[in-house]
Amino acid sequence: MLRILAAFIFFTRLPFWRLAEVPAAYFKNIVSHWALVGWLTAGLSVLVLYATSLILPPSVAILCAMITRLLITGCLHEDGLADFFDGFGGGTSRERILAIMKDSHIGSYGVIGLIFYFGLFYLLVSSLPIELAGCAILAGDPFCKGVSSMIINRLPYARKEEEAKNKTVYSRMTSQEYVFSIICAFLPLLWLPQPVYLLAGIFPVITWYFLTSFMKRKIQGYTGDCCGATFLLCELSFYMGFVIIYQTI
Repeated sequence: MLRILAAFIFFTRLPFWRLAEVPAAYFKNIVSHWALVGWLTAGLSVLVLYATSLILPPSVAILCAMITRLLITGCLHEDGLADFFDGFGGGTSRERILAIMKDSHIGSYGVIGLIFYFGLFYLLVSSLPIELAGCAILAGDPFCKGVSSMIINRLPYARKEEEAKNKTVYSRMTSQEYVFSIICAFLPLLWLPQPVYLLAGIFPVITWYFLTSFMKRKIQGYTGDCCGATFLLCELSFYMGFVIIYQTI
């Protein structure tokens, strides 16, 4: 239970830390519970989406849902995405890429990357009926966190532990943790309205493969920023696949 609590403490800004004191060692195993945290972030986002859509235009309701997740997570993943774009966009060597990603300042690549990310996210979700958009978020958020969590099983950590931003290097998943992560990722797919929408799950898997291959070639591993960026880009690809299916059936 402490591992689950550690995951909710780390991946959200909700006051779960008040429930119990969690030893630092438990935070090494939180990635396998990332998809489970997605149940909460997706659920609260969709709750706000549906509630606000009753009194506000769908476009505003989608923005409210986006803001809700940003507040819940403290922009944790978006910060990683900005650093990812800055590092890989401006760095010409492994050492330079890692140094840029560790810098707390945001650069032009990060700003432009976030603008395109939020713009594409909004356009994709807003192209769906509000009920269908909710289903896509309920399935896409935890599923893509589950897919992205596999980065720690494929790649080593790119820095030394003492150089990590949060001073924690994630442990590779045990077989039990692997199964738990997969279950938490796949169960939310039951929210999909038709089996054909399961094909959207192919998009984040492909995105994950190419991103992790790119990281392996450039920095021979991953960082925490890479984890956040991988999730957001995988989720974006899921919604892209979802919209493509919606437009063609």
